[in-house]
Amino acid sequence: MSALALQIVREPEAAAVLLDPRRQAILQQLQLEPNTATGLGKLLEIPRQKVNYHLHELERVGLVEPVETKRKGNVSERIVRARAAHYLISPEALGQLGPDPALRRDRFSCAYLVAAASRIIRDIATLTVRAAQAQKRLSTLTIETEIRFRSAEDRASFANEVANFMAAQAARYHDESAPSGRAFRITVGAWPKITKEVEPNTESALVES
Repeated sequence: MSALALQIVREPEAAAVLLDPRRQAILQQLQLEPNTATGLGKLLEIPRQKVNYHLHELERVGLVEPVETKRKGNVSERIVRARAAHYLISPEALGQLGPDPALRRDRFSCAYLVAAASRIIRDIATLTVRAAQAQKRLSTLTIETEIRFRSAEDRASFANEVANFMAAQAARYHDESAPSGRAFRITVGAWPKITKEVEPNTESALVES
């Protein structure tokens, strides 16, 4: 069984385990290749006993998994690997503190965009689990592009045209009575492109409503 491309962490306990810097360092090594507690301890210069403890916690919440057991003399040691190439913490791990798009309806609000993006992550996390349980492929669509607007007026005109187009297409293709139909949610967002990378800020980012 191959590793997942992305694992979405939904449970608060798993998120807390993942956020520990030492465990992140262990996961980074395991993303390169499976290893043992002894091997990881040498790479990270951490005592084997401490590595074993962190591996136990990571495995307990489903972030790493055993591959095989290696035996050397009278000693056997498990080889483990990261379950995914990348990890993403879902906003649902915050419970009621997570952003709720139902509370924001201003389409030009930063808070609404963040809440909508959070809902996408929550929905995909839920649907990914259900698709895996049903042994089916999850149907999704992603469209990305970049636009350099000449002015704020052009940007506003574009927003109105996109909104009108989306409304027209939704009216054209939506069929509430289709017996074998399936409902999809479509979200369109726009935000300024980051053109200059900066050093990560340790302070929390504040999003105005």
